[in-house]
Amino acid sequence: MQKNAALVLAAGKGTRMHSDKPKVLQSLLGEPMLACVLEALRPVFAQDVWIVVGHKAEMVRAAFPGARFVPQEQQLGTGHALMQAFPSLEQAGCTHVLVVNGDTPLLSEGVVRRFLAESAGQDLAFAAIELDDPGAYGRVVRHADGSIAIVEAKEYDPSLHGPVSREVNAGMYFLSLPAVKALLPRLTNDNRSGEYYITDLVALAVAEGLAVSGVRCGGDQNLLGVNSPRELAQAEEMLRRRIVDNLLEKGVMIHAPEQVRVGPLARVEPGAELSGPCEICGKTEIARGASVASFCIVRDCVLAAGAQIRPFSHLEGASVGGEALVGPYARLRPGAVLEEQSRVGNFVELKKAHLGRGAKANHLAYLGDTVVGEKANIGAGTITCNYDGRHKYQTKIGREAFIGSNTALVAPVCVGDEALVGAGSVVTKDVPSGDLAIARSKQKNLPRKKG
Repeated sequence: MQKNAALVLAAGKGTRMHSDKPKVLQSLLGEPMLACVLEALRPVFAQDVWIVVGHKAEMVRAAFPGARFVPQEQQLGTGHALMQAFPSLEQAGCTHVLVVNGDTPLLSEGVVRRFLAESAGQDLAFAAIELDDPGAYGRVVRHADGSIAIVEAKEYDPSLHGPVSREVNAGMYFLSLPAVKALLPRLTNDNRSGEYYITDLVALAVAEGLAVSGVRCGGDQNLLGVNSPRELAQAEEMLRRRIVDNLLEKGVMIHAPEQVRVGPLARVEPGAELSGPCEICGKTEIARGASVASFCIVRDCVLAAGAQIRPFSHLEGASVGGEALVGPYARLRPGAVLEEQSRVGNFVELKKAHLGRGAKANHLAYLGDTVVGEKANIGAGTITCNYDGRHKYQTKIGREAFIGSNTALVAPVCVGDEALVGAGSVVTKDVPSGDLAIARSKQKNLPRKKG
């Protein structure tokens, strides 16, 4: 029985990026380009995806902790990468492998599935596209007898291979492992780069009479790799437009769509509303009826139906319940949870804070490591003092409690249900339910000196 796998080549340095990060970790719409590639592959191959790593492999491994990796200690070319991965693929019982480059962030699930369908029954297939300017891409040479070859640009000799073709190798292959196994030991590095090219498998396969196909993919530039900051910026804009257009087609209301950035891992349901400029990134989930206003950044958050994120708010790792209101100018840090109908207003910052149903912190407050009961009211200028310089402690505020303006709650401390804390208090001891707490010095009025 045929078992398909995917192999992502991600071991290169990417010197033209002029960056300390590996090329595959350069970001588009808030995600490493390798994440975009994996997003296209996993719906097709599930867990049968391997990543070849080499240059700064530890950084790539750290960025994708749940992935399967194959080390390529020496980066000796794409053919050498396949050699390193072969034992792992065979051990997993794979019979066929799709090989793609980790620097192709515009790759999509649809492109992958179409290529696999076109490659069915072949021992070796590769994707070929036509470019007006072939540049440094390997040239596809189709002979009159029907045979086919790929010649690296630096190795191309018109006297041997004929006029330069605009058809180039897109760097995506589908290989029968049993067929290719006998060919791999015959790869050589007898070329200008001193590398083992996976492209040389084409000529070897043709010579052996294997079924080889160059799948024509027209001018689809989504298959091209990213090699420079300029190309990265171009790819990011193409990906942004693709995602936004797809959301509009599905029924997401988007205002100023040219200024809306939605990452490839984010999920926005039809009936949600986005207003540009805004950025939705990470594994954010936005439900039907939720809205994100202009000048907001939302990363790795869950927004329930009816949640409203008002302008100039920044949310990360937060959960916002149904009909809850956030902002404007609010900051929700990781661990912030707003239950239904709660409210966080102007210049309020939450960190690991849980607001119960209908609780309010409408302005100028910091709530860190805090649990707030339902319908509690947090006055302006309230601070939960959660850090003593060495450790962090939790503050608990009960149901329907009222915290007066300009109050400091020095954790660990508990304010009970329906308790009232007077404005300007510094609370260092628990306040029992139903009590009034006032912790401030007695006012003195003295004659004003006139000079």
